[in-house]
Amino acid sequence: MPGTPPATTSPRHKADIVLRRITTNGIQANVAVTGTGPAVLLLHGFPHTWRLWTEIIGPLAEHHRVIAPDLRGLGASTRAADGYDAGTLTADAEGIIDALGEPTAAVVAIDAGTPVAFLLAMRRPDLVRRLVLMESLLGPLPGAEDFLADGPPWWFGFHSVPGLGETVLIGHEEEYLDWFLAAGTHGRGVPPEIRNAFASAYTGHDALRCAFSYYRAQPTSARQISEAVAGSRLTMPTMAIGAHPVGRALEQQLRPVTDDLVGHLVQDCGHIIPLDRPQELLRLLAPFLAADQPAGSRGHTLPQ
Repeated sequence: MPGTPPATTSPRHKADIVLRRITTNGIQANVAVTGTGPAVLLLHGFPHTWRLWTEIIGPLAEHHRVIAPDLRGLGASTRAADGYDAGTLTADAEGIIDALGEPTAAVVAIDAGTPVAFLLAMRRPDLVRRLVLMESLLGPLPGAEDFLADGPPWWFGFHSVPGLGETVLIGHEEEYLDWFLAAGTHGRGVPPEIRNAFASAYTGHDALRCAFSYYRAQPTSARQISEAVAGSRLTMPTMAIGAHPVGRALEQQLRPVTDDLVGHLVQDCGHIIPLDRPQELLRLLAPFLAADQPAGSRGHTLPQ
């Protein structure tokens, strides 16, 4: 089986977190794995790593095998020269699930991970049991017109210009990331150890190049999403979770192409839901994912 033996563990949660190097689709993915039970794949966004899920991995791992990779080019995964479109990233995710010997997985994604999870579910409905998508848009799908009435967020254009962001931000990466972490939590911020891990992961020309490549690949990802919905629909149970600023826009995009959709809006919550309101997120995820559990074993311990 691809990958190396356990690299490290974390005492933060009841279940130890093991970091593995997994070969998938031409890269080495850094993947946090913990727990036993039906697999749950967690896909982060920008400017995050697998540490985005720090507050929810432990509770989920009580009933699930939790798999949380650093996406291609981000964190400790390979800083590849290309492959930042949703289709290639989907193949990365498929390879991780396969390498870990899981026949299926529930997939939970936010931000840049959302188009990847959506495309994975559209292309491999046999692989994705349940789908949770948060705080992102799905390219050209209708439903986000109100959100985009004044144009996309300013950083989309800045990040999309080849070579610009990774040149002008050198030496100021921490200040730049702090802006997103503050804005994404309504000014509440994230725990210092996680903030420092994010800052380290996004420091340097090549780290920034990889991060901004996600934005530069958006036209390709949008085309892939359009092609997917032209020929199929989401058939597995799906949940859309919004906060600020995306709100209900993602849910509205999903509704016409999804057979079984429930939507939620987390109040007084910034974009970075797993760190800003982890308890609220767990209260939504736990019962939704519990449908994978055998009868009599569906209890979940949530933080107080």
